[in-house]
Formats: sequence, C-alpha cells, structure tokens
Amino acid sequence: MPTPSHPPKPAGRGTALNPPNRFERLHVEPDPDCPPDERSDPRTQFYFDASESILTRNDSPDIPFTVGLNPYRGCEHGCAYCFARPYHEYLGFSSGLDFETKIMVKLRAPELLRRELTSPKWTPQGIAMSGVTDCYQPAERHFRVTRQCLEVCAELRQPISIVTKNFLVTRDRDVLSELARFDATCVYVSITSLDSDLTGKLEPRAARPEHRLNAVRLLAEAGIPVGVMTAPIIPGLNDHEVPAILDAAARAGATRAGYVVLRLPHSVKQIFSDWLETHFPNRKERVLSRVRDLRGGQLNVSEWGKRMRGEGIFAEQIHDLFHAAARRTGLNKPPLTLSTAHFRPPGGRQLDLF
Repeated sequence: MPTPSHPPKPAGRGTALNPPNRFERLHVEPDPDCPPDERSDPRTQFYFDASESILTRNDSPDIPFTVGLNPYRGCEHGCAYCFARPYHEYLGFSSGLDFETKIMVKLRAPELLRRELTSPKWTPQGIAMSGVTDCYQPAERHFRVTRQCLEVCAELRQPISIVTKNFLVTRDRDVLSELARFDATCVYVSITSLDSDLTGKLEPRAARPEHRLNAVRLLAEAGIPVGVMTAPIIPGLNDHEVPAILDAAARAGATRAGYVVLRLPHSVKQIFSDWLETHFPNRKERVLSRVRDLRGGQLNVSEWGKRMRGEGIFAEQIHDLFHAAARRTGLNKPPLTLSTAHFRPPGGRQLDLF
C-alpha cells in the first residue's frame, strides 16, 4: 500500500504531492488507507484573477529583462522541477498538485496591458512573457489571453519576447511575424531533452521534443527570430544532451540559445526528489549529489549570480560544454536586440529616441 509521502500520481500530472504551504497553519493530508482506485484524480480548475495591473518589474541583475507579463498563474504542464511552483503559495494553494490543477486566468490582461502601455508614465522598453509560468500552456487554447496581449503589442509595436515549451505558439505566427517586421519580438522554445520518454515524465502536459523542434522550424520560416532554451540543465539526467539539443535546434532554424541550471527553491526540493524516487530511483542520489556540488553543498542557493548557473567545477563544465556547442552550431551570432524605435502609442505621443 502506498505511503502518504508517495501517493500514486494522477494521470498526466507531474506530482501527486501537495506539500504544506509555508504561509498557512493548516495542511490537509490524504487518507493513507484509501484504496488507490478510490483516490481522486483532480481535474483542472480555472479561476478568474482579479489583478488590477499586468506588468511586473524586477531588479535582479541575473535576469535579462526588467518588465514581465504573465497571463496565467499556475501551469498545467506539470514540470516537476518548475521553480515557479512556490509562487502558488502566495495564493493560499500548494506548490504541488494545486499548482497544476488550480489555474488563475488573467482575463483582463489585454485591457490592463493596453492601459499601461498607453499611459504617459510608460517608458518604451522590452517586455518578457512567461517569466514565471508558460503563456502557451493548454489553457491558452481556450482562453486566448496570450494572443490578445500580442495583438495589443502588435498594434502599438511594443517589443515583447516569449519563452514557451508548447507547440501552440505557432498558432500566433501571424501576429508574431508582424512584430518581427519591426524587430519587436523573439521566441525561445524550451527543450530539456530529445528523449520523448523522459520529457513525458518530466513535463507531462507539454509538447514532446519533436513538436518543439517543429515549432522552431515553423517560426523561423515565418521570419520570426527564434532561439532555444536548454532549461533546466539537470546534472546526471540531461546535461549530456546539451550538444545534441543545440545541434537539432540550429538545424531547425534557431539562431539563439541560452541555459539555466536546475533550481530547487522551497518545496520544489521535495517535489523533485519525489519525482526522482518515482521515475529514476537508481539515479536519485547521483543527481541530488551533483546538484549539491553545484550549490555549495545545498540543494538550492538564491544568491544573484549563482542561482542560474551554479558554481564549482561542474558548473564550469556545463558552461564550457554549452558555449562550445553554441559556437560549433553558429548560435548567438550576432547578438539580438529588440527595438523600441517603432513604438506608436495612440494619439501620436512623440518619443524621445536620443
């Protein structure tokens, strides 16, 4: 009989756990004596997010953007490693199964975005979409919030970059192509592995690798600058695939590439450790040991400059492997910069470009 710490995982979900919310005093545990065939298999629930603003700002020196836009909170993709899971605790939910099944939808996002971009206080600059959760997660097929936001950006010629692991991004090639005409967009497709079996376990409701590479191909053919994110790099699990991923992405039409080393903040440590125990018990200790080697003996370090890349000999090896593969495949030459020169707010507000 399964123990409370390792309940059976619902179909298509990244985890069965719902770790305690660090901000809540009460926590509900499932009945360990409940037969497996009587356990709940929760369906995704959608909630209206009543936020009164849509753009977020950060001053982190190791994040390549200042302004972010996230149409959804929570993510159905169910990636076991997702660093954004603990953000759900601010909403009173758990970072585990709740993160995958209780999705906040910002239906007013296009309206709020237009209001902020047309305000006299707005200083034209790039916006990054999906800095936290994926803007093309399955919910987008129905709600179309991301597309509506892109339509606002295309109308105003507001530069915006996107990171996603879902083929659904190709639906919006028309709007993205229009933005690309003014050097106002780029898309990064996240590819963690070329192994469909591994990605099916690691990212259960995201597009499989062949579909992500096809997305790169279709975006590039539409004239949209496209890159690949090998994120996260998980030492002992997918780090050896970096050269093959970059080579496949370059052949599909990618011109840019980036990477982030696995991060395990707060309860993500427990969720990812449990995932390893479920799917790769023989590799669990090796993977976690390598993570500790990258993090000064810990499973997570939040210091700027260290949290994205790690430190030590294994971090240097990952750095050298990635950059050697990027050079060999011709990625990241020349650098890409989005332009604000064509931004056109309603009413013809004159921009100071100098």
